[in-house]
This record gives sequence, C-alpha cells and structure tokens, in this order.
Amino acid sequence: MAEISAAAVMKLRKISGQGMMDCKKALTEADGDLEKALDLLRKKGLATLSKRAERETPQGLVVFAKGGNWASLATLCCETDFVAKSDDFLAAVESVREYMGQCQADCGADNLQETQVGGKKFADIITETVSRTGEKMVVGDYARYHLSGPSLIGSYIHFNGKVGAMVKIETSADGVAAAADAVRQTANEIAMHITATKPLALNKDGIDAQTVARERAIYAEQVKNKPANIIEKIVEGKMSKFFAENCLLDQPFVKDDSKSVEQVLADAAKQAGGEAKIKEFVRFEVG
Repeated sequence: MAEISAAAVMKLRKISGQGMMDCKKALTEADGDLEKALDLLRKKGLATLSKRAERETPQGLVVFAKGGNWASLATLCCETDFVAKSDDFLAAVESVREYMGQCQADCGADNLQETQVGGKKFADIITETVSRTGEKMVVGDYARYHLSGPSLIGSYIHFNGKVGAMVKIETSADGVAAAADAVRQTANEIAMHITATKPLALNKDGIDAQTVARERAIYAEQVKNKPANIIEKIVEGKMSKFFAENCLLDQPFVKDDSKSVEQVLADAAKQAGGEAKIKEFVRFEVG
C-alpha cells in the first residue's frame, strides 16, 4: 500500500474542499491515486444524497442573477439553517449564480442542475457540497426571463433571503424602460409587493377554473339561507373581492393602498412619458 504523504492530503483537500481525515481516508483507499480519491469523495456525496433522499429541505436561500438581456431567480435548499449559513453552502450559492447565467431554459430546477460550466454540471457542485456538509441540498425552483423589445425586469429578495420575486414589464418605448426614477424603481417595488401579498395570478384569467369553482361553491354555501334572488349577487360580490385580493393587477399596492398595482405602474410610466404593463411574474419562497 502506498504511503500517503501530508502533501498529497493537502493537495486533495485543496481540490475537493473536504476535511483532512476524509481526504486521507480516500487517498488510502485509492492507494494514493488522486483521481480515484476524488471519485471516492464524489461517491460519498452521492451516497449521502441517496441516503437522505426523503429528507425535507426547508432551509436555504433565494438567489437572483441577471445579465444584459436576462434575469433568473432560483432557490437553493438544504436541511438546516446551520448549513444554510455555512461557508460551503454560501460558496454553492455563488456558483449557482454562474450556472444561472449559462442555463438557457425558461424554468425547471432539473434544467439548472444539468447546466454545465467548464464541463461540470451544477449537480456535481451539489454532490461535492453534500459530501462536505453531510446534508441533502437541491435546487428547489428556477425561472428565467428574457428581454426583447422595450422591457425591463424588476426584482426583490427579502432581507432574510428566504423569499423573493421578479417581474417582467413591457413598455411602449425604450426610453420608458430606462427611466430609473420612475418605471425601474416601480418595477422593483412591485416585486417587493409580490413577495408580501402572494398573488395567485396576474389577473382573473390566470386563476385556474378549478380554484374559481371551489371559491364560488364555498361562497354559495355561506349564503345558502338567503333569498334565492340575492344569492347570486352576494356570490358575485364575494368573487370580485377574491379576485381583487389574489390578482396582482387588482391588488391594492402595499406602499399606497389607495391605488391598485396596475394604477401605480401606469402612473410611473406616464411620468416617464409612455405606457407600461406587467407581462409575467414569479415568486419563490424557501420552506
């Protein structure tokens, strides 16, 4: 059996980021072969992932990244808050931003995990991190917006890093999208609004028919003892309130509840000399 030098252990530790004892054990098992030792450490991470496959991952961070004509939002999740605050996890967060820049898919956590940078998948980064922390780690959510034509993307991540949103806004002219003090600031404030209010959809057309039918049935049951000629009016009134509370465009803006979100954006665009409308939004929360 080959003698394992301290220099070899240090080299493997530097490459893998693993602890000294784990590196020495892997090198011993690999008879001093560095590549085989790296494979053993990776298998350790895969074994940990397999062993903890059914474990919940309620901790982690929401991650935002952007480039010239795109922006992405994702969640990187783990089992405990202790690991979520560790250097290993935070290094993985920095890595995922790089991978978000290369992933061309519009959505799907698996697409991000399978994205390669320098021939290495982000799934491999996860495996390496798991082998160091001993906890399951996954990409929970992922979405990417592309800009084409006059448009911009607003974003917001809450101070605790657990919830965030991004919103894509189309404008009537490039100058409107570039108006930092008006539309761009409002776009970020709308993203903040989304994190706080959890809208179900942009407007009532975006709420699935099953949800609408369920709410209508609940309201009808609540007023079933009322006179038949006014039941429908009461139900319609309750449905209007439901849409106003759950559709982003109709929601009272959190910073000025005298106006709807749609009105606030329209006012900002008018100030910038044009028009603007929300095209789509996404909200992610860890836990």
